[in-house]
Amino acid sequence: MQISVVIPLFNEAESLPELMQWIDRVMQTHNYSYEVIMVDDGSKDNSWQNIQSLRTTYPSLKGIKFQRNYGKSAALNEGFKMAKGDIVVTMDADLQDSPDEIPELYRMVMQEDLDVVSGWKKVRHDPLSKTIPTKLYNWAARRITGIYLHDFNCGLKAYKNEVIKMVKVRGEMHRYIPVLAKNKGFLNIGEKIVQHQARKYGETKFGMSRFINGFLDLITISFLSKFGKRPMHFFGLWGTLMFIFGLFSAGYLGVTKLYKLSQGMKAILITDNPWFYIAMVGMILGTQLFLAGFLGELILKTKGAENYYTIKEKLNY
Repeated sequence: MQISVVIPLFNEAESLPELMQWIDRVMQTHNYSYEVIMVDDGSKDNSWQNIQSLRTTYPSLKGIKFQRNYGKSAALNEGFKMAKGDIVVTMDADLQDSPDEIPELYRMVMQEDLDVVSGWKKVRHDPLSKTIPTKLYNWAARRITGIYLHDFNCGLKAYKNEVIKMVKVRGEMHRYIPVLAKNKGFLNIGEKIVQHQARKYGETKFGMSRFINGFLDLITISFLSKFGKRPMHFFGLWGTLMFIFGLFSAGYLGVTKLYKLSQGMKAILITDNPWFYIAMVGMILGTQLFLAGFLGELILKTKGAENYYTIKEKLNY
């Protein structure tokens, strides 16, 4: 099978018939073998009934329905498990992503040997309340991840099948699948300017909570990619430095007081000196950070046999 199209959706009943017809027309025009996997993320409208109805017309359509709303990342993760195509394309169900972009995405992955192709909605038809936070978010993501994509939030992306089988998507991390892919060793990441259409049905799911959660997940991914397998390298280092700082500060206070007393000079109580409390806080925090790193190492060693490495190819094995 050449292409799998994974579509997470939530309350998009009105757009599904038009979207499926559009995808099928594009695939038939280019003679692609394909499947469409629609993942209903606990919709409250007739989305699932529409998927069941469309299945009788389009044999290539497959569906998954969640018991409740778990989020876009969970929907994508489950769709990735089922995808069998050589190339996996993700897109939103609100008709803002154009299926006409699929052939070019397919060509870029297959002919240019790209692991990931991310869409860039250079011209957006969204309100300022969405476009301004998105620009700020993309700027921060580029600086933190080192991947210079213009539009991390674009739902229209294409991946080699082996990429999506390697990554695990959770939380709000669907935006950062290119980052997760890079961490797994898939470094050929490209970008394509894609058409963005105004929403035709329903209302946008974007909100301030998603914006904040996206930033938090960005920090999480950045931290885990560097220290996720060796937490002691972070917590142990800073814990040791803080403990040494506190120890030397306390030692300096003690030596200074002893010297003044030996010289008959007036010396205040050590506990009256604010530096005493700064030194104590430094030693306590340093100890806690070191223990956090130690516990992190123990958890990693006991959590199971999940490999942190991936094998690309074997020869004569």
